[in-house]
Amino acid sequence: MHSVTFDDIQSAQRRIQSYINKTPILESSLLNEWLGHRILFKAECLQKVGAFKIRGALNMLLKAQEEGRLANHIVASSSGNHAQAVAYAAKMLGVRATVYSGQNISRVKAAATRSYGADLRLSATRKEADELVKQAATEANTLWVPPFNHPDIIAGQGTVAADALEQTGRVDSIFAPLGGGGLVAGTYICAKGLFADCAVIGVEPALGNDAARSVKVGKIQSLADSPATLADGAATLAVGEHTFPFLQQLDAIHEVDEEKIAYWTQWLQHLLKIHVEPTCAMSMDAVCKWLADKTSPQTVLVLLSGGNIDQLKMQQIWRINHLEVPPSLLL
Repeated sequence: MHSVTFDDIQSAQRRIQSYINKTPILESSLLNEWLGHRILFKAECLQKVGAFKIRGALNMLLKAQEEGRLANHIVASSSGNHAQAVAYAAKMLGVRATVYSGQNISRVKAAATRSYGADLRLSATRKEADELVKQAATEANTLWVPPFNHPDIIAGQGTVAADALEQTGRVDSIFAPLGGGGLVAGTYICAKGLFADCAVIGVEPALGNDAARSVKVGKIQSLADSPATLADGAATLAVGEHTFPFLQQLDAIHEVDEEKIAYWTQWLQHLLKIHVEPTCAMSMDAVCKWLADKTSPQTVLVLLSGGNIDQLKMQQIWRINHLEVPPSLLL
C-alpha cells in the first residue's frame, strides 16, 4: 500500500495549481480579542464547487491523464461535495461521470452535481450507494474516484494546508474536519513536513465519531448508517485503510455535539461574513478546548472546507439564535 509523502503533496500542488482558486486567509479581530489568540481561516468555501474536494478529484484525474490511465467513464460515491468535485473535474476533462449517493444528499449539492453534467443516482442509504459504485467500477474503461481512501486523493487534499501555510507561515496548530480522513491525513503530512512541532487536530461530530472510536481501539470501526448530524460532510460510515494510519498519529481527535456545531456555524458566518458549512465550523469548538490551557499566545489555522448549504440545513442551523452568547474559551 502506497504511503503518501510530502513530496506527493508538492507534486499535486504543482499539478492542480492552474485549475483552482487561490482562496484567501481570513481572520476576525473581534474573535481574536474574545479568545485571546490569533485564529486564521483558510476559506476553501470560496474554492471552485464551493469546497476543497475539487483538489483531490483533480489531482487523481489529472495524474491519470498524465499516465495514460484516464478512462472514458468516471464513477464515484459521495454525500455531496465530492460529488460536485468529480462532476466538475470530469466535465473539464471531457469524460462522462456517474455519481452514487444516498437520498439524504443536500439538495443544493445534488443540483450542482447534475448541473456539471454528471448522472446522479440516488439510493435509500449511503451504504447502498457505496456498494453500487463498487459494482460500477468493475465495468470496462471505468475509473473509480473515491472520496478519501486513495493516495492521489489524500495528496490533493493536502494541498489545502500546503497553500495555506505558504500564505500564513508557521502556525502552532491546524484544525480540520474529519469525515473519511482525506483532508486531515493530507494536512498532517503537510504540516509535519513543514513544521514538525505544529499540532494537527481532527474534528468530527459526536453523532458520527467512528474515527475517534477507531483510533481508540486501534482498528477501523464502521457506522451502521449515516448519522443525522448537521455536519453532513463528515457523515461517512468509516475511515479508509489509507487514511487511518495518519489519523492514529494526530495530536487529538475532538468530538462536537450538535448544539455547538450550530453555534459555531452561526458565529463564523456572522464574524467572517461568508457562507460556511457546519462540517468545518464545528472545528472552532475544538479550537476553544485546545486553547483553554495554553499559557502563551497561539496562532491557530482552521481549514474551512466548504460552503454549500441548502435551505433545510439553514433552517436547522438557525432554529435557535446562538448570537446572543459571544464566543469565549469557557464555553
